[in-house]
Amino acid sequence: MAASKSLRLFTSLRPSVCTSCWNTPAPQSLLPVRQLSVSTPTLAKDFMDPSASLKPIESNFMRGDSKFRNMIPAKDDDPFNAPNLTRGEWEEDDRHHLHIYAHKHNTHLTLTKPDRNALISVSCGNIGFRKAGRGTYDAAYQLAAFVMSRIQDKGLLPQIKKLELVFRGFGPGREAVTKAILGSEGKKIRGLVVRLSDQTRLKFGGTRSKKPRRLG
Repeated sequence: MAASKSLRLFTSLRPSVCTSCWNTPAPQSLLPVRQLSVSTPTLAKDFMDPSASLKPIESNFMRGDSKFRNMIPAKDDDPFNAPNLTRGEWEEDDRHHLHIYAHKHNTHLTLTKPDRNALISVSCGNIGFRKAGRGTYDAAYQLAAFVMSRIQDKGLLPQIKKLELVFRGFGPGREAVTKAILGSEGKKIRGLVVRLSDQTRLKFGGTRSKKPRRLG
């Protein structure tokens, strides 16, 4: 507001100012100030050539290698091969899977083929445990020993070249099955294990959880 008054005052003095002084630019303190703006002036030639202002932005999109065209690795003779990705993660494998689902009340073991078709699927209730006894450590240990013997009895051991252990849940059976595999019961299975994975479900948002049970 003060700058506008100074400019009007400077303009009103025009008749008393000589021609040479009038052509001189006004001081910066007398020019109107642009409020809420710190943008730099743009030259007229930039409006004539818009591609000049887009060059810094365009360079950000050209950082990748020209060979990186696909997320799935191709063959070696393919010009669009991506050498920075591991091929083994995408190829089909001949691994059998032993799924270990251990929760608070029970433990489930499922042996599957490489195509995920089930060969053996049992739980602690199938070997005689009832009610609260199905969720104990001892029940899961006996279940693991039963599955190991069942694999040998059905003649499945020669078919299994590689075995992957897939854990799910954090019940007592998780550690019990691991101890059984590392013990004498799993001496013929232990050497076939090539990979461990965890498929425990994680909740992100969703509906409100059930209130925790309080005893006593």
